[in-house]
Amino acid sequence: MPENTPDAVESTPGLNRRHLIGTAAIGAAAVGGFTAGPGAVRARAATPVPATVQQERAVVIGSGFGGGVTALRLAQVGVSTLVLERGLRWPTGPNATTFCRFANIDNRSAWLTDHATVGGVVKTWEPYTGVIESIPGNGITVNCGAAVGGGSLMYHGMTLKPSKANFAASIPVAANLYDELNLWAYPLVASMLGVSTIPNDILNSDPYKSSRLFRDVAPGAGLEPFQVPLPIDWQYVRGELNGQYQPTYTTSDIAFGVNNGGKRSIDVTYLKAAEATGRVRVATLHVVRDIALDANKKWVLTVDRINTGGIVQETKTIVADAVFLNAGSAGTTRLLVKSKAKGLIPNLPDAVGTQWGNNGDRIYLWNGMNGDIGTQQGGPACVGGRDTTSSIPLTIIHAGSPIPSTAGKLMTVVGFGIVNPAGTWAYDSAKDDAVLTWPSSGDAALQALIAARMQKIAQVGGGIMIDTNAQANSTWHALGGVPMGSAVDLYGRVIGQSGLYVLDGARIPGSTGACNPSMTIAALAEHSMAKIVLQDVGRVF
Repeated sequence: MPENTPDAVESTPGLNRRHLIGTAAIGAAAVGGFTAGPGAVRARAATPVPATVQQERAVVIGSGFGGGVTALRLAQVGVSTLVLERGLRWPTGPNATTFCRFANIDNRSAWLTDHATVGGVVKTWEPYTGVIESIPGNGITVNCGAAVGGGSLMYHGMTLKPSKANFAASIPVAANLYDELNLWAYPLVASMLGVSTIPNDILNSDPYKSSRLFRDVAPGAGLEPFQVPLPIDWQYVRGELNGQYQPTYTTSDIAFGVNNGGKRSIDVTYLKAAEATGRVRVATLHVVRDIALDANKKWVLTVDRINTGGIVQETKTIVADAVFLNAGSAGTTRLLVKSKAKGLIPNLPDAVGTQWGNNGDRIYLWNGMNGDIGTQQGGPACVGGRDTTSSIPLTIIHAGSPIPSTAGKLMTVVGFGIVNPAGTWAYDSAKDDAVLTWPSSGDAALQALIAARMQKIAQVGGGIMIDTNAQANSTWHALGGVPMGSAVDLYGRVIGQSGLYVLDGARIPGSTGACNPSMTIAALAEHSMAKIVLQDVGRVF
């Protein structure tokens, strides 16, 4: 279990307005987040560190939804595979203390910073390889996971499948793949993650009053309510309800990870199965800095092995026959933008660094509603509503807040839909990194609709809506940067390259059909790997 070594030197207690807005944002960690790549921190040890070289057949960078699928399917056809993950393993179990709690946020929450980056608190500490990285850009901040299992540890687990029309609107170049995805890839992901909707006995319990309130108010606001499929073993929730376990699900204290277990995240599903084959090794605390193509047409990775304080312990050169980029939209895109700008990979497509979007994320705080929301709000995000009155696809979800009602009647409500993927990443030589620019025009029409629908919810259910993104725009659903059709083909092969693949959210241009992206990322990875193991294994690598 990771060592908890927070050293808080400054704290602002109490639940002021800034804190509450930050809480709304942390509640929506529920709805996304994916493992990032190169990072900006590169702290050197006081003495020289070893430099080593190793050869690999296949390397997977990142261990989230795309990486987990990739590793398992490679292993099943006999390919020895190394998974590089910059973060830690976070084992859980009933009544574990693996992850920090909202009431006491510490350095386990943040990736190698000396201060809190989410949650709305002012707090400093010793840098640690915590679970969430916040990457500032021009116009938006990207929040993404940094752990074995990627963002699947921190998201609420919404496993949503878009309609055929909405899928085509989001990823038009891949529209003809939908029937195959719907036939077998989406069901396969659902089976691997063991998804189900909240049982009635749990939904009808006291901690889920806020979920029932949202469900009941939704129709009057033009929303068709539905129950969200989630990868949860509900027996753990029942264990909390009967006093067997300390509250975690039933208080929505899950945005940094679920201490009680029972969440079928990638580390305990796809990656566990991959490692069980004996052909997959997961190397933690490995940060990939650069990717290059050498004269022998091999892929050369420059990698830092770090400790939990971010200090480099070893520099590695890993030479591979094939590299599968699954570092999340931000991580994968940053690596390839760097490689293109520095000339490390000749002839990378011009589309690298383009068609990025935020999945339309908008997080609102509903304050002072009329109905009874109970003393605590259960999670994960188990109820939502689909807009039935607009031609613009829109989904709105109630994500339980960990703030007890003694602080006021507050609920987190999240909207997302389809955006214009107008974001771009550009290389910054001073930082040796890529920086995101997101124009507000990319989702202006959608945000106007979300604002109107949120106000309608408040009109029907009482209270007011506070747009938390208006004060600090962010997303947990970064998508795009290496788009299908122009940077990679429909199976994730980087155009003009051999043995270089992108199978994560970076290849999805901006949004996934008014749904949380996780299921579509995983289904596309399943679909692509089915083709790659048939056509490329034994030929390309």
